[in-house]
Amino acid sequence: MRKLHLLLLAFLALVSSAVSAHELSMAEMEVRETSPGEFLWQWTASSDKAPSVVLAPVWPEPCTAELNMLRCGDKGLFGTLRVNGVGGDYSAAIVKIYWLDGQKQVFTITTRQPEVHLYGSAEDKRGSGEIAWAYVTLGVEHILSGFDHLLFVLSLLFLVGFNKRLVFTISAFTLAHSLTLALSSLGLLTLRPPPVEATIALSIMLVAGEALHKEQTLSRRWPALVAFLFGLVHGLGFAGALAEIGLPKNNMFVALLTFNVGVEVGQLLVVGLCYGVYRALASTPQFVMARTPALYAIGAIAAYWSIDRIVGIVAA
Repeated sequence: MRKLHLLLLAFLALVSSAVSAHELSMAEMEVRETSPGEFLWQWTASSDKAPSVVLAPVWPEPCTAELNMLRCGDKGLFGTLRVNGVGGDYSAAIVKIYWLDGQKQVFTITTRQPEVHLYGSAEDKRGSGEIAWAYVTLGVEHILSGFDHLLFVLSLLFLVGFNKRLVFTISAFTLAHSLTLALSSLGLLTLRPPPVEATIALSIMLVAGEALHKEQTLSRRWPALVAFLFGLVHGLGFAGALAEIGLPKNNMFVALLTFNVGVEVGQLLVVGLCYGVYRALASTPQFVMARTPALYAIGAIAAYWSIDRIVGIVAA
């Protein structure tokens, strides 16, 4: 049992440090067209390690780069853009292109989407199938790298268990965050990110605490209601990530729908993995004894996030 506690403490330290890294893992690049075929570009993300040290853009073949000046000739910025080094210190690179006519495009490059195709103007000529695949992938990546959302799902699993009520609970969470994700992404609902992130952390702490109770509290009697109410807040968190990625003007609804599908696919993968572990280890005494320490570990992580995010709001 002592070894189990030490293992959970190590897990707590690992996840807390991983989350700190995750919050700063987006590198951002700005590319501005100054004259036909000529661009100024720079990294704008702030981190302990400058993006220019670990990330290297690979421009389309017609383009030549000299320091922060990019010359692409008559064809313009046309072709495939890659960013080498993504997946190490930075999990993604957001590329913002400001065209000469005043229009703007945003692209996200990750290990699963290592390149984007540019067409020399703000016109997005990607087909709906290409956009759908790109945003499904981004949705899966976001949920699997979003430790706070994953810990909330794990807390729900501890609260409800693997039974029929879990279907309604997960469905309620899905319905709620899909609703606020859509409303926020379409500009119909807007809240500042810091309070949203703090509330997400508090939701994890509350559900983990409720899962420790043996008496029939409101959360234990109506877990789907709790999942729905907190899912509304988590949807705003997903919308914040989607705002950073950006939505294409053409096929906006396809991108929004498939990003949400990607989030659900990632969520179901986590639930399926947890069910597999549960089926394999449920009969072992060590697994049964690990439930309470695991919930305390989740609650401690959430408490750390809550304090850190609330202090950030007050300090700002």
